[in-house]
Amino acid sequence: MTQPALCDHCGLRPVGYLGRDGCWDCLPRQRTQRQICTHCTVNPVAYFGRDSCYNCVPRQRRAALICKRCGSSDHYASGLCHRCHRNAALIDSCHDCHAWGTLRRNKWLCEACRGWRRRYTNTGCSSCGRTIVVNERGCCRLCTRQATILNRPHPTHRTLDVAASNRLAQQLFFADLILKKRRPLTSPDEAVTVRNAWPRRYPIDAVPLALFDSPRQLDHDIVGRLGPPPIPALADALRHTVNDHGDRHGWSEDQRDKTWRGIRTLLALQDAPGTRIAWSDTQLLIPLAISSAQSVIEVLTTAGMFRDDQPPPLHTWFTARTNDLPDPIRHELTVWFAVLRDGSTSPPRRKPRHLHTVRAHVTNVLPTIHAWAAAGHQSLREITRHDITAALNTHDHQRPAVASLRSLFSYLKASKQVFSNPTTRLRAIPNTTTPTPAELDPIRAALHSTDPARAALTALIAFHALRPTDICNLPLIDLDGHHLHVGDHHHVLADAVRSRLTTWLTERSHRWPNSINPHLFIHERTAGRTRPATTDWIALKIGTPPSTIRQDRILDEAFATGDPRHLCDLFGISIPTAERYIAATRPTDNHFTHPRSTGS
Repeated sequence: MTQPALCDHCGLRPVGYLGRDGCWDCLPRQRTQRQICTHCTVNPVAYFGRDSCYNCVPRQRRAALICKRCGSSDHYASGLCHRCHRNAALIDSCHDCHAWGTLRRNKWLCEACRGWRRRYTNTGCSSCGRTIVVNERGCCRLCTRQATILNRPHPTHRTLDVAASNRLAQQLFFADLILKKRRPLTSPDEAVTVRNAWPRRYPIDAVPLALFDSPRQLDHDIVGRLGPPPIPALADALRHTVNDHGDRHGWSEDQRDKTWRGIRTLLALQDAPGTRIAWSDTQLLIPLAISSAQSVIEVLTTAGMFRDDQPPPLHTWFTARTNDLPDPIRHELTVWFAVLRDGSTSPPRRKPRHLHTVRAHVTNVLPTIHAWAAAGHQSLREITRHDITAALNTHDHQRPAVASLRSLFSYLKASKQVFSNPTTRLRAIPNTTTPTPAELDPIRAALHSTDPARAALTALIAFHALRPTDICNLPLIDLDGHHLHVGDHHHVLADAVRSRLTTWLTERSHRWPNSINPHLFIHERTAGRTRPATTDWIALKIGTPPSTIRQDRILDEAFATGDPRHLCDLFGISIPTAERYIAATRPTDNHFTHPRSTGS
């Protein structure tokens, strides 16, 4: 009789039964013991028949494992990733907005993104560049949510700048924890105010006609004797429009009352009740001081009850500056001005110029023409070549531009208003003005002023040489801590500028907490509106011409560097202008060349 074979594992006991290589004691351990990876000797093998774990398989195959269902490289088990394997973790971030707390049963989407996908179909975010579902603005939900979070301190109707809000970073959040604002419940004894709808018949499109224009002038006695508006329904609708407009723009109760008193007065004075109120009628409220004509115009424009019969501002400006000239000269200037502004389709033909170009041409020639009128000239026909040469040889700030004089006399000669053109073959004189340093005492006084707006405006010009027009149009969103974005230029703010801007922002939020004006600098007349401040306001606020401070700052940088390209990149000026500043720093016998700073 043959002896049974011994166990291959322990070598002591015989095999359990025929066809096995282990005894009864070794067989259970053989079945339950896990096989260890032969590569890392730490993790178990991937599955039966393999000698490596999942982490070592890519190195063995020299290719990363990807999910068979979604293609993700986050391999978990059985050829599936964590999201697709049924035994993997059940909580992860949202596919679209990366909010934490989504489940597999919702296809790894939060409830907001599921509704977002049902509502929109277009793809391609213009803010972050991802290929994802976007809204009608072309932005995904994550970028839109970031802009909404930054817009919370401001009124809800403010226009969202999604790209600027996502410029630096994005704030993530938890999924399905964003609650919608609900309207507070009204108590049973509280009366519910239902605002009346706009009357369908109004405004009437007809323009009232009059046989003659009778001058009107209001005083407080006439306003006190006025009766109620002739159309009560229209008056109630405009009253509600005032309240709505005041709610959106953060108006005070006093401003709303003044605006309503002005509208009520204009409604009672209408010759044809129900028609649109003209701009000329709103100017009757200015001497009364019971209302603001600008506020009345804004409300009437919102309601569609405003008719703009205002003459063009450029025409009013030109008329005011030529009234004291002799009639022939005024007529000749008016003909030239009309052609510049509107053009001419009959010979001599001209194309209309831009309004800024028209104003620049007229501004260049007016001082010289006033000097000729004061010298006794009654018409531009009397002007000779000698007069033109004498005008060009005057002081720099009174010298007219050759291009403006040539435009004036060439058209007058072509239209046969003058006999000859004295500017023929007249060459343009190059700009030979030399920048000079400014007086430091007024600038220092403005920098250390107790008025936060004055100190901040002066600091921006004295340290960074910003143009007044750029300062007027600066939005709040372009100021980001230590940085300021002005168009394509990026400025790192100096410590003195940053401290003064912080003081101004504190004063701004304290004085006008409900203002929706998006600009950095506002004042009493622009706080309740969305328009920017003007350059005249900046000049009056500082007390020194901003161009003088800016010129002094550029000249100081030219002294320090002597590189025209550096001046162009830093201040956004042209190459000829930069070379003129560099030339001013070279030693000469005619002007001051010692550098000094305008800083505090």
